[in-house]
Amino acid sequence: MSRAEVDARVRSTGRRALMAGLGAVALGAAGSLAGATTAQAAPVATGAKDIIRAESVSDLSKLRARDGELAIVAGYRTPGDAGLLVYVGCGATDVEANGGTVIAGKRGTTWLLQHDGTVDFRVFGITGPETAADDALDALVNDLRVRRIEASTDLLFQRRHRFTRSHLEIDFGGHVITTEGIEANSHDNPFGAVMFFTGVSRDVTVEHTLAEAWPELTDAVAVPDASKFAVDTWWAVQCDPVAGGGADEREIQRFVQVTQQIDGQHIRIDYLNGWPLDKGRKLVWRQMDPVAGVRISNMRFLGAGPFDGPTDGSFPDSRELTGSHPIAFEYAIHCDVADVHASRTWWPVIMRRWNTHFTTERCSVENPPTVFYGGAGYLTQQIYSLYGRVSDCTSSNARHLNDLTASAYCIVENCHGDGDDQGGNPFTTHGQYEHDLTFIGCSGLMDIANSGAQWGTAAKRITVRDHVCSWFVAGTKISDLTLENVRVIGRSTFDPQATMTINADGAQLRGCTAGLLAIGQRSARSSRPTVIEDCTFALPKDQVLIQTPVTVPVSFVRCTITGIDGMKARGAGAVEFVDCRLSGPAAGAPAELGASRVTIRGGTVRDVLLTVTAVRDQAIAIEGVELSTERGDGAMLSRAAGAGIVTWRLSGVTSTVPKGASHVDIGVGVNHARITGSQFVGGRLRLADGFAEPSTLLYSDGVERGVEVTPPESGARVLIADVLTIA
Repeated sequence: MSRAEVDARVRSTGRRALMAGLGAVALGAAGSLAGATTAQAAPVATGAKDIIRAESVSDLSKLRARDGELAIVAGYRTPGDAGLLVYVGCGATDVEANGGTVIAGKRGTTWLLQHDGTVDFRVFGITGPETAADDALDALVNDLRVRRIEASTDLLFQRRHRFTRSHLEIDFGGHVITTEGIEANSHDNPFGAVMFFTGVSRDVTVEHTLAEAWPELTDAVAVPDASKFAVDTWWAVQCDPVAGGGADEREIQRFVQVTQQIDGQHIRIDYLNGWPLDKGRKLVWRQMDPVAGVRISNMRFLGAGPFDGPTDGSFPDSRELTGSHPIAFEYAIHCDVADVHASRTWWPVIMRRWNTHFTTERCSVENPPTVFYGGAGYLTQQIYSLYGRVSDCTSSNARHLNDLTASAYCIVENCHGDGDDQGGNPFTTHGQYEHDLTFIGCSGLMDIANSGAQWGTAAKRITVRDHVCSWFVAGTKISDLTLENVRVIGRSTFDPQATMTINADGAQLRGCTAGLLAIGQRSARSSRPTVIEDCTFALPKDQVLIQTPVTVPVSFVRCTITGIDGMKARGAGAVEFVDCRLSGPAAGAPAELGASRVTIRGGTVRDVLLTVTAVRDQAIAIEGVELSTERGDGAMLSRAAGAGIVTWRLSGVTSTVPKGASHVDIGVGVNHARITGSQFVGGRLRLADGFAEPSTLLYSDGVERGVEVTPPESGARVLIADVLTIA
């Protein structure tokens, strides 16, 4: 009898017999089974002549199974150890006995367990970790009648299982899963999990160059022959490496479904690409039958192997072979994980590659053997993945809580990682052209797109909201970074400077707080400005606020920046401070401004000496600003002896300084200044030496109160008029 015939027989004869006689059996089974002493007792109810009873599965195996005959078994080894079991006889079949759901009877017959799709490990006699549950797991997963697997006890696994089964739920009931003595893993293999579910290749590959460009955010793509891409088929697609880039630098590596054959040379897929590809770029498509609809939940997993080994992540480290982790998915859709809590794991607790449409929720990792060995010590890693959600997860003393590598359209929410001092870094992306990722309400270190040039160090449209950490690094080729209410709080045991770094390529920050802020520029892809609004920073001494490569404008709006002591803004791009509060220590070193245009509009500047470097031609606009200091030397506004021509626009300025200090000191180089409508109190104005031929000066409509002034002589290039002077 074939497996299909067996299933049909079970659904018809077995079910009818069960309904006819099991009601009476259930009423008397508890007492009669407890007192049974023979495997071949008489039927227990009138009208149920095809129902027999046995105390154990071993006893059942001594009986010949007749087609449609039902057997009530009190337990696997002893009554009650697996609950009440019901089997149906199937005579001779080609279904292999597995010691649980399929029991071999006498004379080549078979007993099949009757169930509603849910089966417990106890059905295989597994009642604890004393006996490895590997054979039972294989049998249950590979039995297509089983849709849900449950565990009622702690379990031991000693093999690394590979499955292609779909539509299955495994619920470990919150029990402890151990793996001591597990078979060796292969080298560098994060898919050597206890349970690895993977799709199956169709051995169909299509390689071609793009006959036309593939624009960004387009789900339609040109192919040589659309008929090869049937609707609803799944493909792993990737492009060739970026010319002149890293060995693994590719803009597209995704697992996608064909949703439409548009015409003979165009298909539509379920993915709006995040990066444009030019005509002539190469694509490789590999067709896969994905594993689908698998859910694993409710376990406490303890990894195998010792903790002793290299402490710096160096090779060799035998723990990559002896260590263990519970779950891996590849070429998988709608495969979810929930309530898995692991410790002592080597590779990521939940490893994913080529996944789409998935959730990982309420999971945790703590104290893996290493946080330095590449790829080890994670809670979850997603490579080439789409449409994922990671939520309500935690990590302690781990490497990464969440790693999104070459992934897109994923969200991480309410996840929290601690153990910064142990080298952990809870939130990261690899820099392999990730895009459209969102982090909400999380806490822990964050390091985006920073894994190295081999993968491109690129990302796009990363959004982080309501995040708290002691270190935030996003200074590589990240375009359109959005940060809202991100708070970086320094700690003496990790990063007392509370570092935040960003890339000036469409970055926009709102309501953020940090100490050290460093703005660099490593890409120029964005069409939106770099704007920092309503943020607070406390800079360390000599901080390079804006680095030399920055060529785009950077705007600070309603920000508070303290600790300005030797601060440097070196980039050529324009810098704007609008309604900001800038302050530093009274004896701090001057802030050096090297931007081609510096605008300070509104707000206050207190105890900060602003020096224009003149390393290039510069335009300086100070409008409606209140300047003040308590120091008795230096100048609130001055220029260095660089070769650049500096154009000054001071309008509506109010400056108050003590005796010995200067409001404005322009004494070298070529300058073109317009100082209008401003008020100066105390100190001095030093202008005499800065306006020789060919410099120009217009100084008018001002008020000087107790100011020592050294103006240049009036003439064709110098006009001083309508200045109210009060001693």
